[in-house]
Amino acid sequence: MMDGREQKPRPAAAAPLCLFLDVDGTLLDIAPTPDSVRVDPALVDLLRELDRVFDGALALISGRPIVEIDDLFAPLLLSVAGVHGCERRDASGHWYRPSLVGAELESIRADLRDFLTQLHGTLLEDKGCALAVHFRQAPYLEEKLRLKLCTYLSRAKEYELLEGDHVIEIKPAAHNKATAIEAFMQAAPFVGRSPIYIGDDKTDLDGFAAVRRFKGKALSVGDRVRADQRLANPAAVREWLEALVREAPR
Repeated sequence: MMDGREQKPRPAAAAPLCLFLDVDGTLLDIAPTPDSVRVDPALVDLLRELDRVFDGALALISGRPIVEIDDLFAPLLLSVAGVHGCERRDASGHWYRPSLVGAELESIRADLRDFLTQLHGTLLEDKGCALAVHFRQAPYLEEKLRLKLCTYLSRAKEYELLEGDHVIEIKPAAHNKATAIEAFMQAAPFVGRSPIYIGDDKTDLDGFAAVRRFKGKALSVGDRVRADQRLANPAAVREWLEALVREAPR
């Protein structure tokens, strides 16, 4: 475990590496709203080069839907897991999506939308198979929102709450970032490699646990969660990834 001091992590593994990267708060600075983030073209170039260096063994693991991730990092089409593992596109381009959206979630969606119209500073992010309530502009509403979302679980037993940085989400319980990573690790080009996961929030803890089960390493970003080693912010993440590219065998 880390001792709280910032370190300069250097991966060391006998097996070739593979990379799993969270997006918001890890590759990108947190923005006031999900749709206000902007991606530097230099980051797109860096991810393209990492994908080349690691022979495609690079995947983005995000709470965002895959279509949003593709829009953010266009024209790249990387291996990716969206909505905290509820949907996934593998290295061959095959998509995996759950078929969980039923009457319960439709009822919750309508009720929650009405509820939030009364609460200034909140935002409902509809991800199709999950619903996220953002309250960065109204942090004092956190407990009220948590209590409201908890009431839905009694009638939507296949769902769970996931809390992040000023966001609470109701999502399918059977899928998370760990299940996505485990699925990637069973197939080329990830199979047999030593995984590294980089994330910044409670929503990444499942991912940290998954890479450790494969004898890999977890890196945290900032101070919200702890991992094996720490990077200060998304700028430090990019510097670390750039070093990986420079040190890669040619």
